[in-house]
Amino acid sequence: MTFSGFQLLKNALNGGTGWTPHWRKAEPKAAYDVVIVGGGGHGLATAHYLAKEFGINNVAVIEKGWIGSGNAGRNTTIIRSNYLLPGNIPFYELGMKLWEGLEQDLNYNAMVSQRGVLNLCHSDAQRDAFARRGNAMRLHGVDAELIDREAVRGMAPYLDFDNARFPIIGGLVQRRGGTARHDAVVWGYARAADRRGVDIIENCEATGLRREGGKIVGVETTKGFIGANRVGLSVAGNSSRVAALAEMRLPIESYALQAFVTESIKPLIDCVVTFGAGHFYISQSDKGSLVFGGDLDPFPSYAQRGSLHVFSDVAENAMAVMPMLGRLRILRSWGGVMDMSMDGSPIIDATPIEGLFFNGGWCYGGFKATPAAGFCFAHLIAKGEPHHAAAAYRLDRFATGRIIDEKGVGATPNLH
Repeated sequence: MTFSGFQLLKNALNGGTGWTPHWRKAEPKAAYDVVIVGGGGHGLATAHYLAKEFGINNVAVIEKGWIGSGNAGRNTTIIRSNYLLPGNIPFYELGMKLWEGLEQDLNYNAMVSQRGVLNLCHSDAQRDAFARRGNAMRLHGVDAELIDREAVRGMAPYLDFDNARFPIIGGLVQRRGGTARHDAVVWGYARAADRRGVDIIENCEATGLRREGGKIVGVETTKGFIGANRVGLSVAGNSSRVAALAEMRLPIESYALQAFVTESIKPLIDCVVTFGAGHFYISQSDKGSLVFGGDLDPFPSYAQRGSLHVFSDVAENAMAVMPMLGRLRILRSWGGVMDMSMDGSPIIDATPIEGLFFNGGWCYGGFKATPAAGFCFAHLIAKGEPHHAAAAYRLDRFATGRIIDEKGVGATPNLH
């Protein structure tokens, strides 16, 4: 079914009885051209672009839980391309362009809202750093504006401008940034991939990666062996564990990252705001809830929950930049498992094992990278060579010293 105004009207009149499931509940075949391990946004986007852009339709996506049960449903929905380094800017800008046409591409309302991203600065040194980043963005054709205190006040008058410790002196704005509905993005990619013949297999956990003569030949799963000419790993926080099935050790550590949602209030925040004197970011959902987050937990963990002291730290940052938030009740929190690489930038590359490809190490950037990561990973799997926008995301850069150290923080939680 193609979504349209006519279909909406038709099903409104017939009581909604004409809607069909978004994707088939597929069972695995004996073998595929490509098997993608991981049914989150990245895995599903890879399958969609393999079918759409490269004509590879004999593809399976296997997911140990249900679609969107991992980090895809456990994030703060921010999309942006305001990066500094040449290795990152082209990639995330490709992602922004794909976000801008995503709903037409998928024929699905992903609720992409380009409401703008405002990074606050609180010192002369931070303003200079933002100016450098903004200039780097503009040299790559990416929109960026360095604004002063009064311009920030015009955008966000509810902020605490005169905090004695953290006075706001300006900010960096990317107006094309914003948010997208994380669940809808996953459902849209799953539906689009399914329509092109991709099998989406839920409740199917990878338990082994079978090799013969140094080449990958398939995936052992809880639903039996699935043969494959090529296998792509796209499993976010479980990257190290799944790679270990092929006896690979990755330069990655996994940490929990918490997010929080408040009770609903009237429209207040019409953009994404990040606090420059602490790690804190906030936006308002379409339901009226405020959605925000902050630092990683300081110890490695595979738990999809967080610890109390991080909750306290995020709340303190919230109060420092917006004291009014102290009057709101937090309804719930959750944790995603971040696969933190050693330089804070991702990996999209072929592995030393023939036919096995890896996409991971996304740190804080996984959701915003969804379209670009899927497109570039599909290009790598289909052609056997990296897409030019992701050419710097080599696995061997940690051995050669060609790291992409965007913030100089790597995987160290207390530096983020």
